[in-house]
This record gives sequence, C-alpha cells and structure tokens, in this order.
Amino acid sequence: MDIRIRLLNEADTDNIIRWRNSPQVKEFFIYRDDLTVADHMHWIETKIKTGKVVQFIIEECLSEKPIGSVYLRDIDVHHQKAEYGIFIGEETVRGKGYGTQAAELILAYAFEKLGLNKVFLRVFSNNPRAIASYTKVGFVQEGVFRDDVFIDGKPYDMVYMGILKSDWKEKHHD
Repeated sequence: MDIRIRLLNEADTDNIIRWRNSPQVKEFFIYRDDLTVADHMHWIETKIKTGKVVQFIIEECLSEKPIGSVYLRDIDVHHQKAEYGIFIGEETVRGKGYGTQAAELILAYAFEKLGLNKVFLRVFSNNPRAIASYTKVGFVQEGVFRDDVFIDGKPYDMVYMGILKSDWKEKHHD
C-alpha cells in the first residue's frame, strides 16, 4: 500500500475545506455549496461524534502528506450497512490508484471492525473512472436511478453500487 488512513480530527479542517471546495472535487458531489468551517464543525458534532459517520484522512505513506478523505456515513448497526464516500483532494496525486487503495482499507474496517454486512455508494453515471475504481475493489452495480438528482436544473442519473461482506471475504481470503 502506498497510502494509509487515519481518523479525521479537527486539525484537518483547513484541508477538508480546501479539498471539498475545489471544483475538481465538487464536480462529483451532489451537494455543491461551498463548505464552511461552521458546516464542517457541525458535521463533526452531529455525525462523527454521534457515530453516524466514521471519517478518515488518506495519507501518502512515503511523504506522510494528507491527500484526501474516505468515510462511511449513515452507519446503520441494526441493518448492518453504511454508505461509502471518498474524495482525493490533492490534484497532483489523482490517477495513482490511491482511491482504490483507500477503498480496500475502509472496506476492511467496515467488515472486520464494524461488523457490517453491506457497504453501498451512489456515483454519477458520468463518472466512469470512479465506477471502474469501485468495481476493481468488488462493488457491483445494483441499479441506476434515472434523473435522480438535479444540479443547476439539469437531471443526472445515479448508479447505486454495493459490496457484501461475503463478496469481500471471498475476494480477500481465497
């Protein structure tokens, strides 16, 4: 692995704001309003500290430089599932496979540490690089929600993908 993940802390706020507000990251988010420090602190208080979200910072191992974030949100212990999200914030490291590696690490966390049975995600249908990365780690397409979101008055299809613990174990523990 060229990267590692560590739990997000308040000291990461400046990077999160900078990354999340960059046009290259915003382009693939449903909610595209600028993220403020107050918004981020509210996220920490209402989502992370309540256990609804577990969020990590992705770091390059060699440089120890933070490059993005990966998270599980809407963690549902009863139904043993959560939604996956990721963004590589540093433009210079995109396309190096770090997102795929981060997905591998957080899926291990989801299935082994949290005991989840399923991790799912939503991705714009016009984001083939992300879909390829997700497929590489074992996510499978479960459906397409046509005209699911409207951004600036334009409809977009969302691809729903999921991976089950049994699928992940089969792939990683042959």
